[in-house]
Amino acid sequence: MSAHLLLDVADVSKRFGGVRALESVGLQVPHGSIVGLIGPNGAGKTTFFNVITGLYPADSGVFLFDGQSYFPESVSEVTKSGLARTFQNIRLFGEMSALENVMVGCHCRSNAGVLGAIFRFPATKREEQSIRDKSLELLAYVGLTEFANMEARNLSYGHQRRLEIARALATEPKLLALDEPAAGMNATEKLELRELLLRIKADGKTILLIEHDVSLVMGICDSLTVLDYGKVIASGKPADVRIHPEVIKAYLGQGAV
Repeated sequence: MSAHLLLDVADVSKRFGGVRALESVGLQVPHGSIVGLIGPNGAGKTTFFNVITGLYPADSGVFLFDGQSYFPESVSEVTKSGLARTFQNIRLFGEMSALENVMVGCHCRSNAGVLGAIFRFPATKREEQSIRDKSLELLAYVGLTEFANMEARNLSYGHQRRLEIARALATEPKLLALDEPAAGMNATEKLELRELLLRIKADGKTILLIEHDVSLVMGICDSLTVLDYGKVIASGKPADVRIHPEVIKAYLGQGAV
């Protein structure tokens, strides 16, 4: 494993009955980069995310994260190891406030435990205040301060997407895996998202991104990996991937070159 790689996976395969969703997929994510995972619908992108984050067990594969072997068998353990994700379909707690949603993310690093929650020890109260303060900072970071006390279900679609990112950041990830964060956004919201992702990178985080907005991924990603029918058909710099014949045929089309 190269020291500059945060995530290094190889030979990842996954079947669902007779359907081969992933076949010997490899992907590398250097520290401090934004790496895009792209391809047509049904290519296996979200399945790959589900495997590396512990939602689906892999049939085979080698998984290295931050220089150590890891086995993505539990979502909670993967999160604690420093890999956080968002989902293609928004999964916020709709009846909880924006602030409370972010606080949920913080609690994966809390120390209070069951007894602390029941007996409200002074240390527990101090920790809860710290979590609240941190969550407010994260809401400010993603531009949602004014919506802190609004129920998540009442936020605009674009704001819900940013709230999911704030909640993922609350887990203190080394790697932030985002599954189509620009889906459903208008042009202004996409521009704001672009600026947010670049700021997250500038602040030292690493991002793995599934996204269908070609202009977005071409503009912010340091490298791209392209899947088609569960196989990697290209990997490299965006400029090189854009003109790759198999990528043009399977995904981009001639008009994108």
